[in-house]
Amino acid sequence: MTPHNLDLIFTLTGALVAALAFGLLTRRIGRSPIVGYMVAGIFLGRPMTGFVANYDIASELAEIGVILLMFGVGLQFNLKELLAVRAVAIPGALVQIALATVLGAVTAHGFGWDLGAGILYGLSISVASTVVLTRILSDNNALHTQTGHIAIGWLVVEDIFTVLVLVLVPALAGQGGQRADNALLSVGGAVGKISLLIAITFLVGRRWLPEFLGWVAATRSRELFTLSVLAVALGIAVGSATLFGASMALGAFLAGMIVNQSAYSHRAAIEALPMRDAFAVLFFVSVGMLFNPWNFNQEWWMIGLTCLVILVGKPVAALLVVRMLSKQGIRAIYGDASHIETLRFAGLERTKNLILTASELSGAVELIQAARDTNPKVYIVARTVRLETKKSLLDAGANRVFSAEGEMALSITECLLQTLGATQDQLEANRDSIRKKVLSFESSG
Repeated sequence: MTPHNLDLIFTLTGALVAALAFGLLTRRIGRSPIVGYMVAGIFLGRPMTGFVANYDIASELAEIGVILLMFGVGLQFNLKELLAVRAVAIPGALVQIALATVLGAVTAHGFGWDLGAGILYGLSISVASTVVLTRILSDNNALHTQTGHIAIGWLVVEDIFTVLVLVLVPALAGQGGQRADNALLSVGGAVGKISLLIAITFLVGRRWLPEFLGWVAATRSRELFTLSVLAVALGIAVGSATLFGASMALGAFLAGMIVNQSAYSHRAAIEALPMRDAFAVLFFVSVGMLFNPWNFNQEWWMIGLTCLVILVGKPVAALLVVRMLSKQGIRAIYGDASHIETLRFAGLERTKNLILTASELSGAVELIQAARDTNPKVYIVARTVRLETKKSLLDAGANRVFSAEGEMALSITECLLQTLGATQDQLEANRDSIRKKVLSFESSG
């Protein structure tokens, strides 16, 4: 029998080992490791395995992972980036929450739930998991795209809305004529607390936090700097929850945005968060531990319809909202650009310019030839990493080909000429000749 005082060590060890094993397995079969982490949680949460992890400990460790993950996301964002997408993120999140709540309430009502329980159920499935979505965006290198910015802003709105719901539900659950007054006062208090949290975080933190980190960095102690950043992340996250009623994830995100405004954001991301991914894994493990496969025997209709709302209803609602509110009438096609049919569907016959930016596009020569045959007048610009492939792309029909090696050589040459006294006007006047000499020298070996 496991000693009680070793529950933390056994739970942490079991969770990490199982997550590693199932994560590697799902990765080998072409699935996201996140699926493997959840399967590891299911494995650890069942008595039949002979080892049952302590869920309370796992969930607390997972909360640390959520804090560190959201702090890291905040380190990569600033307030201007979020405000830039507010016209889509705010109404989009609210409309999607409303539609998902209605769908969830209708689903629950169909199974005999009363209206209040159905609305509460709909609200619970209307908001997305901040950890899951940010992890997926990060894994797909989409965190700093326009889509990523909208998604993060959307999540912030959902987090604030969740806080309001958590405050509103107990007030509405009261009895008597004071229910509406209690709800109004509770919502007003929650809004005031969140506003005060944001004001304190940005007004006070923007001024004093960079000075504090600079003072710690001046000690030239890596351990103290790491400790200070972790203390800031955890301190603001916990303070946001205990003092202002906000979620720890929202508080950690705000803390990261504050540190991002200092000169130490890059160092904080590298040195202070080495265990972020390991602890974030525990979040998915803890979610898996809550899953009970036997529930499918009794509630499979309810589970199936709920999955339908989450996987179909919410994405369709989000798509419609974004299409109405946002990409400036620009038409976009999602597909494999290495297939000529994708380009034809995108309007290759009528386009004036075709730009191939993939560094090593499979079948680029054949694609350029097919594009030239489809539209002889199209102006084709292509990119390549190696200089030796430039000629084959030009022979295939490309008008211009930019090589990473060649452009780097040109930049280095211009830098050296500047150190030798060449002015910017001289470089501009002779850039074409410099380019030809550099590229001819590189192509000759």
